[in-house]
Amino acid sequence: MEEANPVEIDEIMHIPDGYLSPSTCATFYLFAATGWYAALKRIKRLLATRAIPLISVFAAFSFVVMMFNVPLPGGTTGHAVGVGIAAIVLGPWGSILAISIALAIQALFFGDGGITTLGANCFNMAIVGSFTAYVVYRMIAAHSNLESRRRVLAAAVAGYVAINASAFVTAVELGIQPVLFHDASGTPLYAPYPLHVAIPAMMIGHLTFAGLAEAAISAGMVSYLQRADLGLLRGVSGLAQAPGTIVADASLGDSPGRLSPRRLWWAVALLMLFTPLGILAAGTAWGEWSSADLMNPHTREQIGAASGNHAPPSSVPVGIEKLSTVWTAPFPGYAPRFIKSPAFGYLLSAMFGVGFMVLASLVARVAGGKWPRRNLHP
Repeated sequence: MEEANPVEIDEIMHIPDGYLSPSTCATFYLFAATGWYAALKRIKRLLATRAIPLISVFAAFSFVVMMFNVPLPGGTTGHAVGVGIAAIVLGPWGSILAISIALAIQALFFGDGGITTLGANCFNMAIVGSFTAYVVYRMIAAHSNLESRRRVLAAAVAGYVAINASAFVTAVELGIQPVLFHDASGTPLYAPYPLHVAIPAMMIGHLTFAGLAEAAISAGMVSYLQRADLGLLRGVSGLAQAPGTIVADASLGDSPGRLSPRRLWWAVALLMLFTPLGILAAGTAWGEWSSADLMNPHTREQIGAASGNHAPPSSVPVGIEKLSTVWTAPFPGYAPRFIKSPAFGYLLSAMFGVGFMVLASLVARVAGGKWPRRNLHP
């Protein structure tokens, strides 16, 4: 059987191995671990509720949403993250866990984002994105009714600001590498472009298409939940609970008129069926070039054009060459080698990722049934 060609699905903000120095990676693993620990400590008090299944379904939602690439200026691609709606429904702590789970699965199984840089990617998208979305939503939606259209607007702005905040932090991390880590001749050892190139290159795409995609997803989901189940919006409403908590069983039951996690899973499954559309936006995301890309005359020209007409370095940075092979994902680029069709391979990858989270949710539900229930309302 002829081996399928890998699909180029590099997604902006997923920093690959080799683009950050080991010390930078270690620092952001520490930051991310602090966030994970704090989130788990908060969520531990909610294990008797539907918190874990909801975290699983929003992790799956984020995973699938990130597979829908959109074309960005300069011939690169980007995507929404789903962090806006995750922070609105789950609060920042639950959102941190949900987005981090999605990013970990992407890195481990599909090579989307590095293993050494997973801490940085989680810090950027899960932690910065979640808290930014949560704070912006709370500020704009304050004192408004749950059914108010202001909450839809608040969700749109929260998603838009959150993804741009994540992109900005990512750009800074990449942009400081040439300044801090270079050889005696000034050649960058890791990410090749300084701040004055990295920030505009990252932000133009997010301030336009990627930011608008995140805004639309956040606003659309809040509008839908206003009609389907207000219970899922009460976690950050401040009306029935302490800020940032997750609604209890009474608000999340399977009673008529209520949207259960099971129905959310069906929504994720429906969205998953359309993931092959994500490969229609061709191109490599800015800052995620392979060693071959950096040396290929054609792709070097594209890289330069996407970087404000600043040509990439004449040789592959040492760190990228050494660290880019630190982990080989089983299905790199969402393209299983045994599948000839790129579209079917992409769909199969989506099914694998979502199926993994469904299994985790079922295990959590069985385990959660053994714990005593607690009333979360003050």
